[in-house]
Amino acid sequence: MKVFDLSCEHGHAFEGWFASAEAFDEQLGRSLVHCPVCESANVRRTPSAPRLNLSNPAEARARPVPKTEHARPTAMPTHEQLRALWLEAARHLVRNTEDVGERFAEEARRIHYQEAPERGIRGVTTAEQRAELEDEGIDVFSFPIPAAAEEPLQ
Repeated sequence: MKVFDLSCEHGHAFEGWFASAEAFDEQLGRSLVHCPVCESANVRRTPSAPRLNLSNPAEARARPVPKTEHARPTAMPTHEQLRALWLEAARHLVRNTEDVGERFAEEARRIHYQEAPERGIRGVTTAEQRAELEDEGIDVFSFPIPAAAEEPLQ
């Protein structure tokens, strides 16, 4: 098996396991390779060190891979497992934050400048508003909810 580092058009990084480089190219050409986060089929290979998944344990012992802090897990989570983890994180976020909708930037400023009670909020903002918040030292992060989320979050 060949293990490739991949990325979608939105910058989500993930791994793909393929029988060969040709198998990857063929599947990519048929739009069978999708990002596990946003379901985009606009995927490309990113630079990576060559890695092989050896199915025979004896072969794996014969060619040990040095363990480092940055070693990757040997088994890639399945698409369903990744979706379940994402959904769990999304539900936690929804349960533990207040939805302020379009007022996100305004409310984040009020909290930052102690004009409103400190609490977790979520909502929507433009890229320009987000840049302005960051310029003011207000930490925000994006947590996009892709169309692939099939279950209600609440």
